[in-house]
Order: sequence, then C-alpha cells, then structure tokens
Amino acid sequence: MTEDLSFRRKPLTPEQRQARDATRRIEAEKAMRDHEEAQKAFYANKERLRAERLAREATPEKT
Repeated sequence: MTEDLSFRRKPLTPEQRQARDATRRIEAEKAMRDHEEAQKAFYANKERLRAERLAREATPEKT
C-alpha cells in the first residue's frame, strides 16, 4: 500500500514565508493592544465601582 501525500501543503517560498510572518506579527501586535485596552477599561471600571461602593458605605444610612 502506498502512502498518499497529496494532502501535504506545498512549501512556501521565502517571500511567502516573510509575508506570512509579517502578517502574523501585525495581527499579534493588534491582539496585544486590544487586550491591553480591554484590561485598562476593566480595571478603570473596577476602580470606579469600588469608589462608588466606598462612598455609599461612608454615608450614614437613613432609617
């Protein structure tokens, strides 16, 4: 029985490899920026909510 190798990809040329690597690098940098922005927004919101909670707790309750 012979092995069918038709499913294998053709090797990339050096130019194609460079283009692929550049694209991956750009996408990775964008993903990191997006993640950092989301983290900053999350922590800013967390601090805002914490400040609101502390302000509520500091005021005397009306009964």
